[in-house]
Amino acid sequence: MRSTPFLLTSVLFLLSLVLSAQDAECTLITARHVFDGSELHENRAVLVRGDTIAAVGTASELGGDGCKVVDYPDGTLMPGMIEGHAHLLLHPYNEVGWNEQVLNESYAERAIRGGVHAGRTLRAGFTTVRDLGSEGAGYVDVGLKQTIEKGVIPGPRLIVAGKAIVASGSYGPKGFREGVEVPLGAEEADGHDDIIRVVRDQIGHGADLIKVYADYRWGPNGEAMPTFTQDELDLIVEVANSSGRPVVAHAATAEGMRRATLAGVATIEHGDGGTPEVFELMAERGVALCPTLAAGDAILQYRGWRKGRDPEPERIREKRASFAAALAAGVTIVAGGDVGVFSHGDNVRELEMMVDYGMEPEAVLRSVTSGNAQVMGLSERIGQIRAGLLADLVVVSGNPLEAMSRLREVQWVMLGGKEVDLE
Repeated sequence: MRSTPFLLTSVLFLLSLVLSAQDAECTLITARHVFDGSELHENRAVLVRGDTIAAVGTASELGGDGCKVVDYPDGTLMPGMIEGHAHLLLHPYNEVGWNEQVLNESYAERAIRGGVHAGRTLRAGFTTVRDLGSEGAGYVDVGLKQTIEKGVIPGPRLIVAGKAIVASGSYGPKGFREGVEVPLGAEEADGHDDIIRVVRDQIGHGADLIKVYADYRWGPNGEAMPTFTQDELDLIVEVANSSGRPVVAHAATAEGMRRATLAGVATIEHGDGGTPEVFELMAERGVALCPTLAAGDAILQYRGWRKGRDPEPERIREKRASFAAALAAGVTIVAGGDVGVFSHGDNVRELEMMVDYGMEPEAVLRSVTSGNAQVMGLSERIGQIRAGLLADLVVVSGNPLEAMSRLREVQWVMLGGKEVDLE
């Protein structure tokens, strides 16, 4: 008989949890089309309770009595988009060059700019961003992430790299006389002990992943050449993975890509010089490619290429060929544009170019939602419209499978069950 009060208390507690879940603020969202992260459906609705997708079905099935109703009869409801490669602490190079940003802009300025960029990105329908390097701003990206999580400023969920890791002598800014020490845009590490120390120190400072430059423009004539040895790359991945963190590799040469792939990185960024053999190796090892098509396109326009009027430069033709080779080999494609080279909030530019370069529209939508979530290890939280996942949702005008530019026409955004102010 002594256990009766305890049992009664337990039952009442469980009942309170059920009732509180039922009473959680709820929203019923209906739209003409629903892209669930895999395919497009019609006559579907989504019920959100609290911060979670509670159910998916027809509006009549879900009911939603007492819930707020959000209806977009001409729109498409889809998971919040995931940006695979951004630098929130950078702004377009045609405004201020990379060297000048690293050398002249204070951490305070870069943090404030980063907050502005985060807001623009969220309002553009990108509810998660993988930020791949603070580019000379230390761990300001970690602080930006924490500031957003505390609700101080609006912004997407952030996955941050902190300082990228580079081989000594390879990275910039450069071009100064001997004896002049300048702040680097990344952190140098060399050899066994130094690499272990730097990777662990970055983890301790809040990096969610480790970014390494497997090659860079430091060849005899300024051409891209590998930086780290195979053993060094293997060690970086081993140390990072032991803490549960992935490694991503900047690599533009076939040899840099090959070494990074053999080391077991999660993604290769850029991949301009990829060959069919390297892409086949990546597909075999499950290493994804983030091609950043829009970055090179933007840089060439800054240098005078009049897109749509002038012939395509050789760099663009080569990029088209390497991207086609990656698709042909079956490499998983991460949607990420290297945003910061061009304007934040213009993230859809990469998706439009992926279609222009030969990727099927539905595959592009999968890449920027469920595909990116899978690659980043987030598929049990975001990236799909499925009961039990976080309610990160966006509504755009029309049907993006008919025109990817529709993704620019954002009508409504929800992050973790909370509607985002788009004004």
